[in-house]
Parts: sequence; C-alpha cells; structure tokens
Amino acid sequence: MTLPQDDIDRIMAVMEQAFPPEYGEAWNRRQVSDALLLGNCRYGLIAADGSMQLEETSESAGFFMSRSVLDEEELLLFAISPKYRRKGLGHRLLAQFIATAKAAGMQRVFLEMRKDNPAAFLYASHGFREVGLRPGYYRTPGGGRIDAISQELTLDN
Repeated sequence: MTLPQDDIDRIMAVMEQAFPPEYGEAWNRRQVSDALLLGNCRYGLIAADGSMQLEETSESAGFFMSRSVLDEEELLLFAISPKYRRKGLGHRLLAQFIATAKAAGMQRVFLEMRKDNPAAFLYASHGFREVGLRPGYYRTPGGGRIDAISQELTLDN
C-alpha cells in the first residue's frame, strides 16, 4: 500500500495532540509508515465535520489504524484530537472502523487500552467487552505501572 504523505502527516498531527507523551503510547512516523506498508494494516481518517473523505487541505480530527490476520482485526491506534472530542466523532469513526471490518469478513475485533483510558465508555457503547488483563503493561509518569485491558467485539456477518 502506498500511503499519501499528507495522510501520514494528518495521522501524526492527531497522534501528537491526542496521546499523552508520558505514557509512551504514541507511535513515531517510521512505525506508522512501516506498519501501513505491510499490506495487512489499514487506516481511516475523519474530518471535523464528520466526513470520512478529507479534502486535500483538510485537517484530520481523528484516525484509526488496524491490522488484520485471517478473520480477526486488531485496532492498533485510535485517536480523536482533543479539540474535536465530545462531538460524536469518536463514535462515528469507531462505527466506520467496525463496518469496514465486517465488510472485509472479519469475525472478531480486538483492542488493548490502559486501564484508566477515558475512551473505555466509547468502546463499551459499541459492544466491546473485557477479555483479558496484562498487569503493569503501561508505565505512568511517576515510574509506576498501569494494567492493560484487552477487549473483544464479536462481529455478526
């Protein structure tokens, strides 16, 4: 997959705004571009007006990146820029991700998040449920550790 450089720029701009640096969750540009070159990874962008088709000069309000293996898909990254949160864009982008996973024949979708991630309500509202725990997976700003929660959504195709 050849990824337009302006889309990488859009992903990186949202990531820099949305992921607190103290947790070390954000990917760097090389990680993003390398993952998307693999062929089993995909991404989606959303504009501030909720459109999934961004104009050439549009700023992205959010994005997702995912990876598929056989009939399962993993949501690797999902972010909405802080200035666009609480406007329904996260729900719309997640619904689009789920719809495209279904259309691709995926049976299950997985994600992993910090235990204290405020997006937990978003995932739950779309049917994700907790299926596992990785104790001490993420670091905290003070050097402590936070558990990672693994979640699953079974897709009805």
